[in-house]
Amino acid sequence: MISYIETSKIELNINGEKRKLVIRPADTLLRVLREQLGLTGAKAGCENGDCGTCTVLLDGLPVKSCIMLAVEAIGHKVTTIEGLKEEPIQKAFMDKWSFQCGYCTPGFIMNCYGLITIHPDADDETIEEWLQSNICRCTSYEEIREAVKSVLLLNKK
Repeated sequence: MISYIETSKIELNINGEKRKLVIRPADTLLRVLREQLGLTGAKAGCENGDCGTCTVLLDGLPVKSCIMLAVEAIGHKVTTIEGLKEEPIQKAFMDKWSFQCGYCTPGFIMNCYGLITIHPDADDETIEEWLQSNICRCTSYEEIREAVKSVLLLNKK
């Protein structure tokens, strides 16, 4: 078992790059991403795992980075919104006007990207279930659903 003390040197795989960091054992992945690496796409919202503004992918699965310790990401691939490059879901969010203030958008995009990747044939029930993990205070849910559906339809062609 690895023991972490006051600070520890670790290496994380962030957006395909190995990043060496010095962290405290209590540092959340969200804080390390934002404060040490300058990757500010994942936002601090509730900081207790309810809102989803901090969603990133861990080995392709959406996780709430505000309730995950950075040390838990050792040996895994972390993808942030900055690591997505011209993915269809990003364009679909623009085309379908799936945002208003934009604060929740990166977390929703990461969650939707995970959904589309894991469930390429997702039905309405699956989409609804996945979208419940994130909160949009501006109520863009219908537009977000439409963005997901448009990418799923595009992938079937």
